[in-house]
Amino acid sequence: MLETMKGAIFDLDGVIVDTAKYHYLAWRSLANRLGFEFTERDNERLKGVSRMESLQILLEVGGVEADEAERQQMADMKNKEYVGYISRLEPSEILPGAKEYLQQLRRQGVKIALGSASKNAAFILERLGIATLFDAVIDGTKVSKAKPDPEVFLAASAALGLAPADCVVFEDAAAGVEAGKAAGCGAIGIGSPDILSAADWVIGGLDELVRE
Repeated sequence: MLETMKGAIFDLDGVIVDTAKYHYLAWRSLANRLGFEFTERDNERLKGVSRMESLQILLEVGGVEADEAERQQMADMKNKEYVGYISRLEPSEILPGAKEYLQQLRRQGVKIALGSASKNAAFILERLGIATLFDAVIDGTKVSKAKPDPEVFLAASAALGLAPADCVVFEDAAAGVEAGKAAGCGAIGIGSPDILSAADWVIGGLDELVRE
């Protein structure tokens, strides 16, 4: 599958870089302001979920009611704190093998896209110094439907000028693998085979794909 792919579409968080810890700190801070605890176990429910859907889950955990205007204010508050964290991101925080594998794919002539729900994806790639390795960036500013809806991967393959069947998705979340398969792409899971059983192949990290 990897030998024949023409396009590679990468999720961002948990695949290229681990910003999940910063998301959690920002959500936990919001919960504390609202008067309740938001644990790391609670945070597991937010993996691969859009910002507003994540807020809905957080409010359910805390038993907090809020109208649309209040929810938007809360989401903006969380994002402002999160951006404060990622504005200090450095290239050293790229996950092992990620940059090397991207460079390897470019040498092989494979087109590369990012397919992420994050609205800060382009900024994060710039901070990490790898923005130029991507031919297209499809993120939360360009799509509205969250994974497992295939919208982000259909848009990414289209941006690369390729059919979904010619692309492979690299994902660390079950919803992302599901979205990739629904789009008609191949899917490489990064993480636990138990969680990512729907993937065509599961690996521990991109470093396993780097050839010397």
